[in-house]
Amino acid sequence: MKIVCADVCTLSAGDIDFSAFDAMGEVSYCDVLAPGGLARAAASADALFVNKSRVDGALLAACPDLKFVGVFATGYNNVDLAACSARGITVCNVPNYSTHAVAQHVFALLLCFCGATDKYAASVAKGDWKRAKTFSYMPWRTRELYGKTFGVYGYGNIGRAVARIADAIGMKVVVCTRTPPSDCPYELLAPDEIFARSDVLSFHCPLTQDTAGLVNARTLSLMKRDAIIVNTARGGIVDEPALAAALNEGRIAGACLDVLADEPMKKDCPLFRAKHVLITPHMAWVPRETRQRLVDAAANNLRAFVAGSPVNTVV
Repeated sequence: MKIVCADVCTLSAGDIDFSAFDAMGEVSYCDVLAPGGLARAAASADALFVNKSRVDGALLAACPDLKFVGVFATGYNNVDLAACSARGITVCNVPNYSTHAVAQHVFALLLCFCGATDKYAASVAKGDWKRAKTFSYMPWRTRELYGKTFGVYGYGNIGRAVARIADAIGMKVVVCTRTPPSDCPYELLAPDEIFARSDVLSFHCPLTQDTAGLVNARTLSLMKRDAIIVNTARGGIVDEPALAAALNEGRIAGACLDVLADEPMKKDCPLFRAKHVLITPHMAWVPRETRQRLVDAAANNLRAFVAGSPVNTVV
C-alpha cells in the first residue's frame, strides 16, 4: 500500500512518532504543498492523509488509485465529501483526541485574561516590583470568576469537559446545544438567551452554514457590557469586524480567541489591534501528548479500513 502523509510540519516539530504508518506500507511524508505539488506527491497513492490541505475534485482526478482519505483533525471542511463519495473513496476523521487539551486552553486563556497574569508577570520581569512602594500594586483590573454565569455553546465532548471545569471553580453553567441531551445537569437555553445571560460565553460548536457568523452585531448587542467571549472552536463562527467594533466601543469587556477566520492571521485582521482581546495561534491542540494521540488514531483509522471494518467514517 502506498501512503502519503502531507502537512507533516503542522503536526510535528520532530517530536512525534509516525512509525504506525511505516508498519502499513510504503509511506511518503511531505510538508504543506501547493495544490499541484500535492497532486504529484499523491498521484499513485492508495491512501492520503492531510491536515488542512484541500482535497477537492481536481486533486482526486489526479490520484486515480486513491481509496482512502484521512484527516489529521476532527474538522473535515477542507475535504470535498461529495467528490470523494462519487469516486467511492472512504474519508475518516479523528474525533475526541483534543478534548482535554482544548478544555485546558479555554481556561488558560480565560484565567490569563481575568487575572491579567501576563501583564503582571511582565511587570515583575521589568523590575517594577523591586521599585514598588508597597507589597502589592494594581495597575490592571482583575476579575473573579466564582459565581459568574458561564455559557457553553455546543455540548459535545469538549463542551462537556469545559462545563465541568467551570462548574468545579464555582461558576453557574448554562448550555445551548442543537440537540438537547437527556443527561445534561445544567440549564438549557435558547441561542439569544445564552448570549444575553452569560458573563463568559465559550464556543464549542462546528462551523456550519448555521453557525457561520454566529457572533455578529445583533448577537453581540444582546450581551452584557462586562461579558467575555472565548472561541476555541472555529474562527468562522465570528464576524470579526463586528467583534472588533464591540470591543473597541466597550460594548463587551473582552475576547479570548485561539482561532480566526483566516489562518495564519491576515495583515489586515480587524482583531489584531482591537482592545481587550487575547489571541493565541490555534494552539489549543498542540500539547505533544495530544498530537501523538491524533497521529496514532489516524493510523488506526487506516488500519481498520484495510481490515474491512472502517471507523470514524465521514464518507
